[in-house]
Amino acid sequence: MTLAFQLAQLIVIVYLRHMMGNQSSFNLHELLSVTAIRLNLIGSTRDDILSELTTIVPEIASNTAAQSSLFQALQEREQLHSTGIGDGIALPHARNALVGVVQRPVIVIGRRESGVPWASIDNQPARLFFLLIAPNITQHLAILARVSRLLRDVKLRQALMIADKPVKFIELIRVAETGA
Repeated sequence: MTLAFQLAQLIVIVYLRHMMGNQSSFNLHELLSVTAIRLNLIGSTRDDILSELTTIVPEIASNTAAQSSLFQALQEREQLHSTGIGDGIALPHARNALVGVVQRPVIVIGRRESGVPWASIDNQPARLFFLLIAPNITQHLAILARVSRLLRDVKLRQALMIADKPVKFIELIRVAETGA
């Protein structure tokens, strides 16, 4: 990870600790669902992947208008600055919390073994995608910081790339978070 990314992450963490009183109110693995993890994405472009990910958000699976709205928000965010953080990871998310789209924070995960060009900071294709959606900005920033921090672990990233089932993916995240 670049120094600029690490500094930005530190700023977010300090802000969140200030806003949340240094309390950890959630675990990422508790936000995950096997139905919201796709380990064999087929899209070959950034927009293909974004579109694929929006269709598996459980809360809006049958709402094409909400999917379209989310897709547009994700595209706008990518045009502002790529969410590719390097090391084969992209954290697509809207620029702001998506009030009214979801009632609780949601993480949708996708993987494409061959990778997709994502304009990442290291110019490497993205292979792991963590779509982050939250109903408010505090949760949005907390999830973004927590996912970013977890994915700094090289061994975790490698294990996530070979996990053969969504339940294994969730277990790897749980163990990385809790140490147990």
